[in-house]
Amino acid sequence: MSQYDDYDDATPLLGDNISSDGSQDEDYKSRWRSIRVMYFTMFLSSVGFTIVITSLWPYLQRIDDSANATFLGWVVAAYSLGQMVASPIFGLWSNYRPRREPLVCSIFINLSANIYYAYLSITKDKFHMLMSRALVGFGAGNVAVVRSYVAGATSLKERTGAMANMSACQALGFILGPALQACLSFIGEQGVTLKGIDLQLNMYTAPAILAAAFGLINILLVVLLLREYRIDDDGRHVRAINYISEDREDISDEDEPIDQVAVLTSNILFFIIMFIFAVFETIATPLSMDMFAWTRKEAVLYNGIIICCIGFESILVFIVVKVASQRVGDRPVLLVGLAIIFCGFFILLPWGNHYPKIQWADLKNNSLLSRMTEATTASNSSLEPTGCPYEQTWCQYTPAIHLAQYISSDVLIGVGYPACNVMSYTLYSKILGPKPQGVYMGFLTASGSGARTLGPVFVSQVYTLLGPRWAFSLICGMVLGSMVLLSSLYHRLIAFSVRHGRTAQ
Repeated sequence: MSQYDDYDDATPLLGDNISSDGSQDEDYKSRWRSIRVMYFTMFLSSVGFTIVITSLWPYLQRIDDSANATFLGWVVAAYSLGQMVASPIFGLWSNYRPRREPLVCSIFINLSANIYYAYLSITKDKFHMLMSRALVGFGAGNVAVVRSYVAGATSLKERTGAMANMSACQALGFILGPALQACLSFIGEQGVTLKGIDLQLNMYTAPAILAAAFGLINILLVVLLLREYRIDDDGRHVRAINYISEDREDISDEDEPIDQVAVLTSNILFFIIMFIFAVFETIATPLSMDMFAWTRKEAVLYNGIIICCIGFESILVFIVVKVASQRVGDRPVLLVGLAIIFCGFFILLPWGNHYPKIQWADLKNNSLLSRMTEATTASNSSLEPTGCPYEQTWCQYTPAIHLAQYISSDVLIGVGYPACNVMSYTLYSKILGPKPQGVYMGFLTASGSGARTLGPVFVSQVYTLLGPRWAFSLICGMVLGSMVLLSSLYHRLIAFSVRHGRTAQ
């Protein structure tokens, strides 16, 4: 029995599961200091992604007017494709070398890619945006390292609380990122030109430069504060180590087999959860511009505010999840979260006899008016075409989605997604038990990245060709399928130590 088993999961966001009697040792405090560095790394990774997400579409249109919603899907997917490739690589690296190495390397790649993104206005080529987002995603492959570190440095009792705290930090990143983007939108599309470094600093490039600065801070924190720790499910073997592979013989449980069916099921569920959220974040800006006739600037601002509010909502959800999982378990929380997500997409199905505004078709074909629009956009935004593009033929016969539907869906998905997200990889880490989790976490992250690669491509194709009714109906079907899968294999999704009879369920 570990001396730390008396501490529960209800720790503050950045607190040390620690009593105030002065008995805590330096090793214990150092372990939680390192875990907090991982919290902060996850936070900055989230900021680096969301700080540009609401402006991707208008920035892409500004760089290359030949880009359409289908290409936007590939741009969003490029981030996840890069992360999918990198996650197992960084995970394997972290199993055999100090985690500081893959973390610093990945953050530096991310930092460089954000600077590349800021210079896209010079290239005027949509494929450069595709490459820059793929490199940003490759750098974000360190999420597997972060999750494996927290899983390996916490006991089974501490795990859910630590994972929820990490997800809360991720949610804070989702709040701050769009909030910063919304604030920086007031710089405008023209902004200022920094001639010394040949950089146009505007509402699209400033967030990327800020994300690069955050990356530099992250590297310094990892180098200066991170120490390696490894403990088992019961909280034993709490000590610093230099290499994970050197400490394997201390954990006898590693000879026991992992339930591969549970591992595969967890990966499938995580894939579906991330696929669904990728669809949600990809379609938000085009959907709102089509349905509510918002301009590019309005879409960036309003969706930034909405995502910011969802982030605050998510933090409340994480607090509830930590308490609920202690009382009813991780699996029921995951099942309820999926049911809430289903409701969120179901209410987005179009209905009624109100149809979206159609863009003026002649605006695109009239070269003189197009030149006038480009020259006077800054002073007269009314010349910017708004509404549903006439090329999307479904706009003419599919009812518009009401703003109340859109907001209600955001609220429900903002409850269901964070609950499913934290429960899925918390369960996964418990299923793996005391074994080094770098590669397995790499597979889980790659699974999620694969979903984030296919999700945007799927929704951009289906939405562009068939409209929201088909897109959201298919998503509802996927969520129902995941609920059936979870229910049928419910008994297999248990902790490693519970499966081998070492801990009561």
